[in-house]
Amino acid sequence: MRQNTSEAGIRHRIDELIDEEHRLRSDPDAMDAERRTRLSALEGELDQCWDLLRQRAARQEFHQDPERAQVRPARVVEHYES
Repeated sequence: MRQNTSEAGIRHRIDELIDEEHRLRSDPDAMDAERRTRLSALEGELDQCWDLLRQRAARQEFHQDPERAQVRPARVVEHYES
């Protein structure tokens, strides 16, 4: 994931990832190994983005600097539930 950790930057990246995901899923007949690999990577990066937004919100709630939130590895955040 890119290191733009501002809330606006994270939300922009989420929008980009969702758009790409929709494009890849738009033609199920074209789903090959390369597309499945890319979709898996997109899902991991989306999980990282959502986790980063949650970290920022928690830091703000507890009067800490939200800019100190850090991207965690996809394997750490990929199975979190809201």
